[in-house]
Amino acid sequence: MRKHIYIIAVLTFLVSCTSNTMYKKPENLIPKDTMISFLTEMYIASSAKNYKNKLLKKEKNYVLYVYNKYKIDSARFDVSNAYYTSKIEDYTEMLNKVKSNIDSIQKIYEKKQEISDSVKLKKKRKLLDDKALSKKLEEKNLKIEPK
Repeated sequence: MRKHIYIIAVLTFLVSCTSNTMYKKPENLIPKDTMISFLTEMYIASSAKNYKNKLLKKEKNYVLYVYNKYKIDSARFDVSNAYYTSKIEDYTEMLNKVKSNIDSIQKIYEKKQEISDSVKLKKKRKLLDDKALSKKLEEKNLKIEPK
């Protein structure tokens, strides 16, 4: 009898501990495309808190700006995020799109930085060329005068 109770208890424990929890679709669910855009900006905003701005301060919390931009509160986000995470295939697809968005944004900024760097390099070369030219002229003037 004791073995039967033990087996039933183990089976009940195993059946009740499944990780396939599926949440009901909430009324105020954030649509997938909005959620992808929101998550993209949230990742950027949360990573921006680790960098100082032009005034060398870390005062801004950009996450709040993202919530305000999309008119989403944290409770609605938590409910929607819990729903989407219960559907792991859909959530993985969403996160892949978020990563793709972030990668494309990074490429845009890298191009801008490359253009900016090339302009600065051209200015620096011109300045160095001007200095070298003026130095050569000074040397010629010095050589001409003693004769």
